[in-house]
Amino acid sequence: MTQRVELAAVLDRLAVDGLITDYAVAVDDGDWEAYKGLFTADGRADYRSAGGVEGKAGKVARWLEESLRVFDMRQHLIVNRRFSFGVLEHGIDDTARVQADYLNPMRLAEAGDGDGDGDGSGPPDFVCGGRYDFGLLRTDDGWRLREVIVREKWRRLPSRPPAAVVD
Repeated sequence: MTQRVELAAVLDRLAVDGLITDYAVAVDDGDWEAYKGLFTADGRADYRSAGGVEGKAGKVARWLEESLRVFDMRQHLIVNRRFSFGVLEHGIDDTARVQADYLNPMRLAEAGDGDGDGDGSGPPDFVCGGRYDFGLLRTDDGWRLREVIVREKWRRLPSRPPAAVVD
């Protein structure tokens, strides 16, 4: 492998890694236009394992916008990224797959931090984790998501203190 090929592979890996980070930031910030812009024109996402929908990026963005509205804090951590690159038609690596684990703590908007001041600094009420499977395509505009599959493995729901006992 020549240095030029090795450099191209490193640059592709950095670009794909950046796209995955942009995905997490768009979801956490609720930037649905940015979210849709990360996908190819026919790009799809599948959130069914997390109780969501499957479909084109625009449809999924609308579902995310509506369903995540109840959380005033989202912090989407995508880790343990495993990359593979493949050839589609141009004799270069123009497809990629990334499998990555995620941890997603969120706080319900009405829960606040429990001290009544509404500053939202309390701990998360809801945490879930699992694995993403990203399918990417090199386009004239750079790398774009062609497919996102969420495989939720676990979740911790809000815990509420037991009701007070009245004598």
